[in-house]
Amino acid sequence: MWMFESPTYGRLTLDEVAERIQAALSHHPNDEFRLIIGSDSQPKPQAHHVSFVTAIILHHVGKGAQYFIHREQLMHMESLRQRMFTEASYSLQVGGMLFEALPALPQRLRVEVHLDIGERGATHHMIREIVAWITSSGYEARIKPDSYGASKVADRYTKS
Repeated sequence: MWMFESPTYGRLTLDEVAERIQAALSHHPNDEFRLIIGSDSQPKPQAHHVSFVTAIILHHVGKGAQYFIHREQLMHMESLRQRMFTEASYSLQVGGMLFEALPALPQRLRVEVHLDIGERGATHHMIREIVAWITSSGYEARIKPDSYGASKVADRYTKS
């Protein structure tokens, strides 16, 4: 069972996260929202694992946001490419599970997957491939510097 942590609501199941999202959308039917899913990872060589964090962010445009994070640890991965694709796969997996839990998402809700890749640095050669995978799965893809869901929110929790 996937568990999430929220600074506002504490530990929640995915279904409870979906209920919180649905409640926010219902309470503000005329407001603009964006649903953002982003993942980041941090190798922990001394512990021989990689810490992965996936964040679900409900951005109430102009009025703040609430977020929920899921942590996972996998055996250490040497390959940066493998880590980047694993991050993207976690985001896609959570997105799919959210859509199952929220079958009546309003058309006005933009869903974005934020990727911790960018034009600068070692991940630039993976952009086309990963972005194509995300967009062919039906999501809007964002890369650095516009991918704060991965590079700021999820990243913050990979360190601890």
